[in-house]
Order: sequence, then structure tokens, then C-alpha cells
Amino acid sequence: MLHSIPVGAFDDGGVGHVLVDQSGRTDGTTKKTRQRRQDDASQPAQRKLRITERRVVLQGALAMAVAMGVGRFVFTPILPMMEHQTHVTASDGASIATANYLGYLLGALAAGFIPPLIRSRAVLPVCLAVLVATLAAMPLTTALPLWVALRFLAGAASALVFVSTARSAQAGLRHRPRLIGWVYGGVGLGIAVTGLAVLLIHQSGTWRQAWWVAAALSAVTALFIARAPAEEAAPAAARTAPPQRPARGPLAWLAVSYFLEGVGYIVAATFLVAALSADGSPSWLGTGAWVIVGLAAFPSCVLWMALSLRIPRPLLLTVALLVQAMAVALPSVLGGPGAAVVSAVGFGGTFMAITQLSLVTGTALGTPRTVALLTAGYGLGQVAGPLVVQPVLSHGYRPALAISGGVLLAAALCAAPLMRRAADPAHA
Repeated sequence: MLHSIPVGAFDDGGVGHVLVDQSGRTDGTTKKTRQRRQDDASQPAQRKLRITERRVVLQGALAMAVAMGVGRFVFTPILPMMEHQTHVTASDGASIATANYLGYLLGALAAGFIPPLIRSRAVLPVCLAVLVATLAAMPLTTALPLWVALRFLAGAASALVFVSTARSAQAGLRHRPRLIGWVYGGVGLGIAVTGLAVLLIHQSGTWRQAWWVAAALSAVTALFIARAPAEEAAPAAARTAPPQRPARGPLAWLAVSYFLEGVGYIVAATFLVAALSADGSPSWLGTGAWVIVGLAAFPSCVLWMALSLRIPRPLLLTVALLVQAMAVALPSVLGGPGAAVVSAVGFGGTFMAITQLSLVTGTALGTPRTVALLTAGYGLGQVAGPLVVQPVLSHGYRPALAISGGVLLAAALCAAPLMRRAADPAHA
């Protein structure tokens, strides 16, 4: 029961009234107490949400590590060992890599055109099992067609894991989207761990042992991610204003830039270790640089997206492409450990961030199916990359890196016109 007492009883101002309960507490105090109780009651739910988010980050990062860092990119540090210990040539390496990237492209397209495939809870464990099996099967043969087939399957499986994991992360981290950067950082984690393992094996082991260790690491990691993170029901989408008119000009520049990024980055991602290990360089230099690539990639998405809160994304994208172009081309003109470290940091610190910046920039253009269009072009670029440089591989890998750097410079030039749109107040 509430009573009214005059405000004038406490001061000399105008008379007003406040409500008090029988114990003499004001209604404001009662509200504060009620709010405190509600906060106390919500703490267990908040703690549960934080635990769930940490689990999503951990499982997502590990899935990215297996699918991309190991399943897709482990061929890069193992390729020099296969060249030295088997009949594999540079041209053969390009064919094996192209098969993997073609499988990845088809897997990504399947994920886009067959949504139930990605929504299935079976896709993650099945594709992880395929990845482990293909890694373990690589040392069981020396037939090039079988290697091509195995890497094709691995590429398709890694694409499905990537898309499935990204979808789960976006759902599970929708309250804290900045954490998604650490999920993508799992790619760098996988690169660093497998690079270190291959570096140790390279001292006295064989290429077969390197593939088996990669398979074992993937199998152990897959045990922690046998189940995809549970997704909460997404809140109903609010009605929004009609989408803005598609920015076809900027989208065209971005699509060409992202295609060229696919061409240039994949050449470095495939042949950087082999290039740094060639021409009498220390045997550890190339693989050691690959470990640095992974360590630089691990926090890169988080750092670049933090910068995007203060700097326009098109400007950051252009800068990242320029940094990557210089980093990739550097080993083609300058040798030694110093150049290798600079190249590894510049490449590792940009390639995942460029993907994230490009897709976010494309989404902001307001064009339907932008992400699908950009992803398809990026995938085609990766398939084309090894084929573009294949004619010069007979002269070594360094000319291929020089070509790659030139392509990435062209990608930066194509991204530069986007800065005009970012500077336009109408599109700020």
C-alpha cells in the first residue's frame, strides 16, 4: 500500500508529492531494488551466453584451422619436400594446387545453391572426416592423377566446412560480432601449427611423414569439433527500408579487384615456401617463413576490422592490397632471411583481412547477392592463379611471385576508385 506525503515537508520549495510504501521507502528506491533483483536474476543467463560464445569461438577457430590451415594450405610447406624426394615438378605442383582450388570453388558454389546442405548438422563431421582421409591417403601413392583427385576432394570438403563454420559463428556470435574475427583467425593458427610440424620433420623426415602428421593433427582436432556449435533461433528480421539502388560502378571495380586478389594471393599461398627454399637458401627458411605467415594471419582480421571503426574500409582495403603486393613481390628481387620475414608478415597479415574487408565493403554497396558474386569471382581467380604462372615455373618460383605482385598491384588500383564513394557524404 502506497501513501502520499508533501515534498514541502523536506524543503522550502513548492509543494509536490512522492509515493512511499508502508516502510517509508520511496517508489524510486523500490524500482532500484527491483532492477537490482532483475540484474541478479539475469546473471546466470549472461554467464551461460558468454560460455556459449567462447565455445563457438573455440570450435569455429579449430574448424577453420583444420579446413583451411591444414586441409587447404598444408600442401604449401610440403611441396618442396615432395620435389626433393619424389618426381614432382613445379608444373605438377601447379596442377595439384589447381585441383584443390577447383574443388574449393565447386564446394563453395554447392553451399550457395544448396542451402539445406549447409544447414545439415552432418555436413561438418562428414567433411572433417573426408579431410582427414584425403590427408592420410596422400602418402599412399605417387600417382599424379590420384594426388589431383585427393586434393580436389579436400578442396570441396574444406569449402563446405568453411561456409558451415562461418554460418554457425554468425548465428552464435550475433550478440558480439567482433569475436568472429578470432574464428577466422583459426586459419592462421592451422598454418602456423602445420608449418612448425613440417619444419621439424624437414630436418630428418620424409614427405610421407609430413602428410601423416597433418592427418593426425586434423584427426585429433576434429574430436573437439565433432558437433557443430548449437545455434539459437535467430530473432525475427525487422522490416527495413527498401534496399538502395545497386551501386553497379563501385561493385564492378570491387569485383575485378577481388578476382585479381584471388589470382595474386593464391600464387603466393602455393609457391611462397618453395620460392624461399630455392636457389641455395637454408632448408628451414621457406617453412619457417610459413610459420610466420600463420602467426601474422591469426590476429589480422580483428586488428584490421578495429581500424575500420576509424578509417573508411575502401581506404583500408586499398592499403592492405598494396602491402600484400609489395610483400609478395619482395622475394623475387631480394633474398635472405630478412626479406623472407618481411614478406611473410606482410602476406600473412593481409590475406584474410582483405577477404573480410572486401565482403563487408561489397555488402555495404546494397547490391543483391553481392557476397555470392564476389565469392565466385574470388574462387575463379584462385583456380586461374597457378595456371597463369605455370609457363614461367620452368625458370623458378621467383618470377611467379613477381607476376603475383603485379597482379595484386592491379587489384589495389581497381579498389582505389571505391574511396571516392566512401568520401561522398551521400554514401558515408
